[in-house]
Amino acid sequence: MDKLEEIFRMQDALNRRIGVNLPPPSDEEKAKWILNYTRAMQQETAELIDSVPWKWWAKYQKFDEQNAKVEVVDLFHFLVSLAQTLGMTPDDVYQAYLKKNAVNFQRQDSGYAKKDESDSKHI
Repeated sequence: MDKLEEIFRMQDALNRRIGVNLPPPSDEEKAKWILNYTRAMQQETAELIDSVPWKWWAKYQKFDEQNAKVEVVDLFHFLVSLAQTLGMTPDDVYQAYLKKNAVNFQRQDSGYAKKDESDSKHI
C-alpha cells in the first residue's frame, strides 16, 4: 500500500469513527458534506494565516512554523475527506493531479494569456 492509499484508509477510519460514511448516498448529502468540508478548510486556512505575522502594524507577532505545519496537515485531512465525498480514490486523485499538472504547465508555456476552462474538461 502506498502512502496516499494509507492516508485515505486512515481518513476513512477516522470519519467512520465520528459517524461519517463517505461517499454519501445522495447528491443532497454530498452537497452538505462538500459545504462542511470546504467551510472547515476555510477555517483551517485562517488558522494557517494566523501562523504568520500578517498584521504589518503589530510588532508582537512571530512566525510559528510548527503550527503552520499542523494547519497544513489539518487542511489535508479535510481535503482527503472532500475527495472521498466525491467518491475519489487515491488513484483517482493521482491521475487527476497528473492531468491537471500537465494543463498548468501548458498554461505557463502558452503565457496563460486568456482563461480557458475547456482545457481541464478531460480531467
